[in-house]
Amino acid sequence: MDKKRILLAYSGGLDTSIIVPWLKENYDCDVLCMAADLGQGEELEPLHEKARQCGAEKLFIEDLRREFVEDFIFPTLKAGAVYEGKYLLGTSFARPLIAKRLVEIAHRENCTAVCHGATGKGNDQVRFELTIKAFDPNLEIIAPWRIWDITSREEAIDYANERNIPVPVTKKRPYSMDRNLWHLSHEGADLEDPRNEMPSDLLLTMASPQNAPDTPEYVTVNFVCGIPVAINGETLDPVALIEKANAIAARNGVGMEDMVENRLVGIKSRGIYETPGGTLLFEAHSRLESITLDRATAHFKSQAALRFSELVYDGLWYTPLREALSAFMDVLEKAVNGTVRMKLYKGNMFPASLQSPDSLYMEEISTFGYSGELYNHKDAEGFINLYGLPMKVKAMVEAGKRHKDKESHS
Repeated sequence: MDKKRILLAYSGGLDTSIIVPWLKENYDCDVLCMAADLGQGEELEPLHEKARQCGAEKLFIEDLRREFVEDFIFPTLKAGAVYEGKYLLGTSFARPLIAKRLVEIAHRENCTAVCHGATGKGNDQVRFELTIKAFDPNLEIIAPWRIWDITSREEAIDYANERNIPVPVTKKRPYSMDRNLWHLSHEGADLEDPRNEMPSDLLLTMASPQNAPDTPEYVTVNFVCGIPVAINGETLDPVALIEKANAIAARNGVGMEDMVENRLVGIKSRGIYETPGGTLLFEAHSRLESITLDRATAHFKSQAALRFSELVYDGLWYTPLREALSAFMDVLEKAVNGTVRMKLYKGNMFPASLQSPDSLYMEEISTFGYSGELYNHKDAEGFINLYGLPMKVKAMVEAGKRHKDKESHS
């Protein structure tokens, strides 16, 4: 009988490193690995040797950076979707893309099962598995953290050491981290207690606000239909644009978030997120929308954005509702064109200039001075009378009832 062929979503981190030998020890199988290049940089170079040392038959490194930006980051940016008002969804929308490619390679390599390293307490297990089911509902899914008897990251480190498997964490720095072009997340260890302040040496991709330059830096971002296309006047391809935004915001200490979030599985979890470029682009995008979207549209969009963020966070990227919301956002964003100039200073951002050919802001109406024929102050009286008529009628009815009650008691 042929050996079972299992394809593992591999990152080279602690969990996926020990999963390779664990699979070989517990299944009669060959293990293949797939790593997604989502912009994690130097982390990818040693993965081939790492996978070999772990016992993998082969490793596929898939360059998904452009697809990641164009098909996941930009639609979420256009939607203005931020989970619980703080989390810019860096891991959430990466998992569906990884899982989609995992299924594609599993089919190509005649694998009968796929495997992931997400824990049984986290959101990623849901994101991976819902996407796998969306593309191949019959493909077997193996989730070791729901099967094996390893109960902590410390035990996982011991397991790796016993088998001479090199891992990128130690018991002194045992954080669970996920890095891509959009963000770097930190969870676990001392961060699990909200009473503990973030360690001063935790941030790896950006300066802390207190260590940022003492002079502000100005940056301009150009948008076309809600998508950033240029920074400081330089038109860039999608990946290069995110990289430049990251560099500018990172050196100014912009983009760190320390939050306790509500996981889909019902657990509260603390995470530290480094999202410098994303934070800059989201804020610039929001500022541009303030002058290009009318009141009713902007208010309704904020409600849709909340639902969009929940769909992404919950692993429901490949669903009709998310696709329909993206189509809705595409229509709205046709008017979101223009240039935003932001002032960055020690972790803070301030708008310095907003310009758009589609701007709905008209100074001649907004001014406290004379508005000419565009706005007649006298018109406000009739508007208020009609707008407040239901309140006036209700007050009149209540007054009439009080009058009748008074007469009945006299």
